[in-house]
Amino acid sequence: MTVVRYRIEHLTRYRYQSPAKGCVMSVCLRPRQDDRQQVVRFALDIQPLAEPSCEIDFWGNHHHVFNVHRCHQQLDIVVSSEIELSRPQPLPDLLPADSWQVIERQKDTFDHWPLTHPSELTNPSPRLQQFVVEQEISKKSDPLTSLLALNNLLYERFTYQPGSTSVSSPIDHILQSRCGVCQDYAHVMLAIVRGWGIPARYVSGYLWASGDSYEQSPTTASHAWVECWLPEIGWVGFDPTNCTVNDDRHVRIAIGRDYRDVAPTRGVLQGGGKTELEVKVRIELQ
Repeated sequence: MTVVRYRIEHLTRYRYQSPAKGCVMSVCLRPRQDDRQQVVRFALDIQPLAEPSCEIDFWGNHHHVFNVHRCHQQLDIVVSSEIELSRPQPLPDLLPADSWQVIERQKDTFDHWPLTHPSELTNPSPRLQQFVVEQEISKKSDPLTSLLALNNLLYERFTYQPGSTSVSSPIDHILQSRCGVCQDYAHVMLAIVRGWGIPARYVSGYLWASGDSYEQSPTTASHAWVECWLPEIGWVGFDPTNCTVNDDRHVRIAIGRDYRDVAPTRGVLQGGGKTELEVKVRIELQ
């Protein structure tokens, strides 16, 4: 089995217009560990100095929570990770003939119910229904074929344009402008796929972009995509931003219903006035 190793540095910097009296923050940036992805090293450095505690949520994501109880005009959060990642098994050409029936039986189970029903950022809308009709999007005889076709269609119909939406934008924004970023592509795909009854989850992570075929570069490697549950296979990643399936260039951080479950940082600030946010990510192949 081929294994690749990545070194990742992720800086999040908040600058405040005036000194903040204090803050409470949650950081969700520790990569996940599973059969394919091993966390070799993880470090979290916070300035001003703070001692984080780690909490694990319903999805198995790590959230590091800390507070700063003194005046500060800048907050730096630096995450350093080293990851070993193996390539997933090749996908079959087709799934068994009864796959749609198996998916239907799974739709309302305890584990899959939150991932087959709408979430706040994946709510169906009249504009989504219009998009589905205009693009002639529908289930095909095989669930895997259906997902690959949808992955390709979203890549072709949308334009990757940083700054065109925000982290809280509903899917109607990208459906109207046909411009967005990776989280928008993922939210639209989730809304459609869940409408088919397929369990689907939002994935935050990093992308090692080593070729011209990818929309992102190593200096802007934060990324988001979709994972869908399929009979006989389990969870499979689909990246509609880049028209590809998950491979050994996708490093997984967290999973959830949509972006709000896996926001990299969130918190409450006392004072500070206007805030400027700077994010820098560097990912290197070792």
